[in-house]
Amino acid sequence: MAQNAAVTKGGERYVPRLKAAYHGEMVPQMMERYGYKNHMAVPRLRKIVVNMGVGEANQNIKLLDAAADQLGAIAGQKPIIRRARKSIANFKIREGMPIGCTVTLRGDRMYDFLDRLVSIVLPRVRDFRGVPTKSFDGRGNYTLGLKDQLVFLEINYAKVDKARGMNITMVTTAKTDEEARNLLALLGVPFRRDQG
Repeated sequence: MAQNAAVTKGGERYVPRLKAAYHGEMVPQMMERYGYKNHMAVPRLRKIVVNMGVGEANQNIKLLDAAADQLGAIAGQKPIIRRARKSIANFKIREGMPIGCTVTLRGDRMYDFLDRLVSIVLPRVRDFRGVPTKSFDGRGNYTLGLKDQLVFLEINYAKVDKARGMNITMVTTAKTDEEARNLLALLGVPFRRDQG
């Protein structure tokens, strides 16, 4: 749903389901578990960054346009084109060449995207047994990799020329990985049970 279309037909303000659940149920649980005195100290999701690399864009720039259109359909917002920061001779990449696209989601769009990700997209992944628990960066941020974009319902199969992977990074305000893992688990991220 668009950010400026936040009012529904009945005149009520649209609040994403996951955001309402976070403020109503998850904040008290986290306060009780970790002993926070103030609800503002409870870790929260700050932003979600979705990156899609297109290495073949140096031969055919139209591949990057197709990837940007698909990422825009998935995220609900127009992606920005990322350019190479330095030249790499082995990959035939020069500084300033377009090599991928990225979207940064905040606010209601972020909660809507996470809700779709955990309830619709991840169960559609073949042989899915949960996401790995070892993908935290040590500062409370979590990165998840998907092998192809076809698991998203927004993608039209007829227009897909090639399966492209993407990285989804969830940036939280948590100080430790354990707090971030508990926050994401409460938000519905299905972690594997056989690991840590």
